[in-house]
Amino acid sequence: MKYKDYYAALGVPPDADAEQIKKAYRKLARHYHPDLSKSAGTEARFKEIGEAYATLKDPEKRAAYDELGRRPAGQEFAPPPQWTHEHAFDGQSFEDIDLADLLDALGRRHRGGARGPVPMHGRDYETTARISLEDAHRGTTVSLDLQDETGGRRLDVTIPAGVSEGQKLRLRGKGGKGRNGGADGDIYLHVTLAPHPVFRPDRHDLHFDLPLAPWEAALGAEVEVSTLDGPVVLTVPPGTRSGRKLRLRGRGLANGRGGRGDLYANVHIDVPAALTERERELFKELAGASRFDPRAVVAKESAK
Repeated sequence: MKYKDYYAALGVPPDADAEQIKKAYRKLARHYHPDLSKSAGTEARFKEIGEAYATLKDPEKRAAYDELGRRPAGQEFAPPPQWTHEHAFDGQSFEDIDLADLLDALGRRHRGGARGPVPMHGRDYETTARISLEDAHRGTTVSLDLQDETGGRRLDVTIPAGVSEGQKLRLRGKGGKGRNGGADGDIYLHVTLAPHPVFRPDRHDLHFDLPLAPWEAALGAEVEVSTLDGPVVLTVPPGTRSGRKLRLRGRGLANGRGGRGDLYANVHIDVPAALTERERELFKELAGASRFDPRAVVAKESAK
């Protein structure tokens, strides 16, 4: 559990009376209210102020908080044994409990007159699953080896079709066990995509490099290209230039909503590394007959 300095949050001394605490809260709440201030961090600061005031305005919660002692904000700590005994928490671990939640539960318990243990939410866990593009497209099942308070366990998780790089899946109730009737924790599964030898994902779109021979680019062509669902024929328009992107609509990754992204072929013109005598003759004939100057636009712009 992390310590929160509620007195510092309100800017009051530890011996401040109820009226000082109320005045400090009202002043800060007006300054940091999200409807009145658009500065960065306003919402988080407003929440911090409200949490501090909710604890310090309640005599029982403030007394329990003061018994914890002072320490640097954010420092991990556990309540001392006498505090645990006094408030009937049965010596349980507090490392996964938020201080505000604990004090709030304590206040509800005291107001209700009960002295039973406070329900504690199970611990949340985070892990990563690395899957292929094909698995992201079609969906898959992965086995996770988890280390938790029980020592370790294996969990089979179904990853639905349509996940994308960096997506986070929440496995509700699959984390640590809750105590005293508290809900079980969750597992947050971060999805990463393994590099593919052909395709580069961009959300649900896919990109790949398409090399063309000079005559295919100039005259146009019908070329066979790969997709995640098998080969298809792509029409290359006449006069296609290097750097152009040709789109195959709906041939990308499934998006999980019944649709699919697009597949983009990024064109670059390739030439033979070595020419036969006949090829050399034909290229020389083309060079003599053609009036095409690929540098004409650059020269014109430079002249301006």
